[in-house]
Amino acid sequence: MKLVVIGAQWGDEGKGKIVDYLAEKADVVLRYSGGANAGHTVVLNDQTFKLHLIPSGVITPEKQAVLGIGMVVDLENLFEELDGLEGSGIAWRGRVFISDRAHIVLPQYKEADRKRDAERRMPIGTTGRGIGVTYAQKAHRDGIRIGDLFDGEVWNRLSKEERAFLEPYREKIRDMVVDVSRFIHEHREGNILFEGAQGTLLDLDLGTYPFVSSGISCAAGAAIGGGIGPHSLDRVLGVFKAYSTRVGNGPFPSEFTEQRDGSLGDTIREIGKEYGVTTGRPRRCGYLDLVALSYACRSNSIDALCLTKLDVYDGMEEIKVCTAYSINGQQTRDFPAAIDRLNKAQPVVKSFPGWMQSLRDCRSYANLPVEARTYIEFAEQYVQTPVEIVSVGPSRSETILRRNPWTPS
Repeated sequence: MKLVVIGAQWGDEGKGKIVDYLAEKADVVLRYSGGANAGHTVVLNDQTFKLHLIPSGVITPEKQAVLGIGMVVDLENLFEELDGLEGSGIAWRGRVFISDRAHIVLPQYKEADRKRDAERRMPIGTTGRGIGVTYAQKAHRDGIRIGDLFDGEVWNRLSKEERAFLEPYREKIRDMVVDVSRFIHEHREGNILFEGAQGTLLDLDLGTYPFVSSGISCAAGAAIGGGIGPHSLDRVLGVFKAYSTRVGNGPFPSEFTEQRDGSLGDTIREIGKEYGVTTGRPRRCGYLDLVALSYACRSNSIDALCLTKLDVYDGMEEIKVCTAYSINGQQTRDFPAAIDRLNKAQPVVKSFPGWMQSLRDCRSYANLPVEARTYIEFAEQYVQTPVEIVSVGPSRSETILRRNPWTPS
């Protein structure tokens, strides 16, 4: 079975934990897009792993982890991450593979990335990791791919500085390089888990352009990054938090404001530890945005949802969700493409009573307080998509499974 996990908001939804949880029944975990600008956190036995390039499934022993076709790879960061895993007792050798068609991030791209963002008509708040420049070079057909390191014609056309940077990595990655399309074909009878990066609302085409990432964050990217056709994908799971967050610039209709919500944004940020894994930047926080979540479900054909960080609301007497936007005095449940309309959008909210107790020990849906179940079921009905997994804490064990996602729809 081929199962796709994507972010259904602006990234940082908790995909790392969900992929780690689902990897137990996977044979291969393939990350299909993005680069070191992503940050996935996995907590296992009180040990925290922060991953940027390597698929989250690598934490599970014996699983094969693949950096797919659609990724852009910073080789320096990659081996820093691999060394860190090895130092933490994770044996990765012989399990981590890289697509020969993935593109390489060069050192000069990082400064170019920051400079380009400063010169934009609408600065997006890039992480400065060179991701956008690498994707731009790819689109300009002037990029360098992993496989090019072993292509004499391409290698000889690189600058002296580029060869000096890349030379130490050629032999280190030689045995890791694979033809991903062939690799996935050979493992087609097993369970393959496709891991997305960022989220739908940061997708280059579906997201809040130009305040988006440069890669394909939507479910369709799994087919491209995995070297297969869309008919080969069996199910799509969308991950979302009990509230919304966003990093960097760009519209955020349900964002908490001090005037309307007091210190709620700061409270949620501290309880939920909403700081970027990659940059450490504080995340902007807001109500769960069901308008945006509906859009994500429709545009990705999401079969089921995974709800994370429900426990962040444990101490709240009242919880609100955004059910519509008010734009220039008119309400809509559509997610506009125009940035001007999104910036003017005010959240129309519905209130729910909180459960005022800890959810961390709940291990079945029936054990959840009725108030928590009411909150979940309202969201399900609104977006017309079932919630199959509920996370009530950061650890792998703090997860409620309502339906096995590896079961075909």
